[in-house]
Amino acid sequence: MTYNLLTIDAVSPEAMALALAGCLGIAVGDVDVADADGDVDPGLRNWDAPVSCAYRAVRGDVARSLDVYAQEGSAGRPAEADVASGFAKAVMTTVLFPAGEAPPSAYWAVTPEGLLTRARLELSDDEPPLYEVTAVEAPVPQLPRATVTGFAEIVREQRPDTPVARAFAASAERMGQAAGSPVRTAEGSLVVWERVITQMESAWAPSGWYPADLYRERLEARDELAGIGDRLPREVTELLAEALEQLDRRFAAATEDDPSGSLRRELSGASAERAPAGWWWHRRPNPAPWEQA
Repeated sequence: MTYNLLTIDAVSPEAMALALAGCLGIAVGDVDVADADGDVDPGLRNWDAPVSCAYRAVRGDVARSLDVYAQEGSAGRPAEADVASGFAKAVMTTVLFPAGEAPPSAYWAVTPEGLLTRARLELSDDEPPLYEVTAVEAPVPQLPRATVTGFAEIVREQRPDTPVARAFAASAERMGQAAGSPVRTAEGSLVVWERVITQMESAWAPSGWYPADLYRERLEARDELAGIGDRLPREVTELLAEALEQLDRRFAAATEDDPSGSLRRELSGASAERAPAGWWWHRRPNPAPWEQA
């Protein structure tokens, strides 16, 4: 099991060993800590230690980078978030660890008090690189220069299950209609329409907010679904209508009427007179999720 941790403060090797022992439930003597860039006497290393930690001094908003390896069966196997949280509390500094999403800048930050929030960590092209935490989703006292904002790239990475769209695709395939481009287009638009409804029903979990431009794209996907029927085989059009009936009913239940056209103005600046015909543009989530960030 490996753990990748970054600390805001320059933690000493002795403090690292003590904190890791506590987090992993082993004796301090079973943790070997060494400077990965230092000239360490091999005779001072515990090469048989169940847990090894190679650390480096780094520049910028981060002071230390730790690569921790725990041998299988030699220590507890807590999640990286739990180790980071316990480590932050033990050494009294904010700790960063990688998030699971695709962007390499996606990290989590956990404070000694237990606050867990998203963080955007960017490395310069210098050698060695400069580590900069440019944004967080909640204020972190040790990162006063970081902008507090929601992370649109993280929300875009979230892909909740879409059983309605999946059933549509499976039925179309059984009819021998899955290969056509219009069918694929309908399936793709149905997927994103179902996703936004599912996220709305979950109060925009797990981020708790949703960017306005992404919400507009979801409504535009519904526009595509409204106009694609003429390009589909009749039997597929009927399948799509059944799927949309389910999803539209859920969307209507999760939104409220917007007769003034305020949503359209918020999302695109268009006047109420130029509002699109689709009824979905005349309903809005309350509160709007982009206003909560």
